[in-house]
Amino acid sequence: MAPHVSPPSPPLSSSASSVASDDGEVYDINVPYKKSGNFTKQPATPYPEYLPAWEEVSFPPIQPFTYDDPALRADPKKRALLTPSVTATDISPKMGTELQGVQLSTLTSQQRDELALLISERKVVVLRDQDFADIGPEAQQNFSDYFGKRHYQPVTGAIPGYPGFHIIYRDGNQAEIERFFEQKSTANIWHHDVSYERQPPGYVLLCMLQCPEVGGDTVVASMTEAYKRLSPGFREMLDGLKATHSSQRICDFARNNGGLCRKDPVKSLHPIVRVHPVTGEKSLFVNDEWITGIQGWKQSETEWLLKYLMDHISRGHDFQVRLQWKPRTVVMFDNRSTCHTATVDYDGVYEKERHMFRLASMCEKPICVGDIEEPESQE
Repeated sequence: MAPHVSPPSPPLSSSASSVASDDGEVYDINVPYKKSGNFTKQPATPYPEYLPAWEEVSFPPIQPFTYDDPALRADPKKRALLTPSVTATDISPKMGTELQGVQLSTLTSQQRDELALLISERKVVVLRDQDFADIGPEAQQNFSDYFGKRHYQPVTGAIPGYPGFHIIYRDGNQAEIERFFEQKSTANIWHHDVSYERQPPGYVLLCMLQCPEVGGDTVVASMTEAYKRLSPGFREMLDGLKATHSSQRICDFARNNGGLCRKDPVKSLHPIVRVHPVTGEKSLFVNDEWITGIQGWKQSETEWLLKYLMDHISRGHDFQVRLQWKPRTVVMFDNRSTCHTATVDYDGVYEKERHMFRLASMCEKPICVGDIEEPESQE
């Protein structure tokens, strides 16, 4: 069901958004929640049509849907995508591939299938010097729709008329950032994107429009490798656990700070270890942002386990990659088997603009270890 959209309202400020409520609670410094006020300066972004706007939109609950992963249709050797004119360079041994000689805007269906398979296997694919930023929101959204059902973010700004776009825009705002760091020692929030949905995104696309020359990187961890590094006994315990993921906090935070929440809070029960339908690999499915409890566990036990796992993930530099951004870079990642965080470390953080958009494609309901489905033959 499509969202109900009222007539578009004028673009509203992101930088006036508060990341600290009146009682001192703070949230993600990288994401705007508030729809009123002015930018701290005249935006200099080369893509002003992608500045965040908050429309009076209501999103109905997402009903269960059948998902066919395009990666399961792909040629395992990826001969249509990885032609002799394309260079594929591994970013690290465990994960990440950078492609040169590929333009997303011109990919055929067969090449998109093979790209989905590459993302499933390598977890992160980076593409530089893309014209993707210039093909317009209709074509951009249609490209993302190929990989799964579109997702509508409930609280952040989007492009007028295109609520599937999640806009990330920072234009400095020294007072806001200083207020945030009065409460927090780091801006890191390790998360899967919107894991509270019953069928969370599988493929996620990030397109950088404008960024600092250095800094503001995104760090991505392989949750497959993080799972493998645990002892057999510990993995066996985790295999049978489920956690509740909820959007209640983000909705409450937005409303308490003068923003909108355009969909009722969603709560889903997901396995702590999920099985990838394409690769058959097991991955941890835990994060800092959305989990509110573990089924059958007390609060103190839940807090202990989540802290242990998140410390394990955040310290696991040998199964992480740090992605450096440049304008017109597109990153696509497998949201099922990775966890990621932004960094706020660049010089001139109070002056520099960072402007990007996200498109998320929802996939299957996370598969429990006890319900393993063998991947289809790709021969």
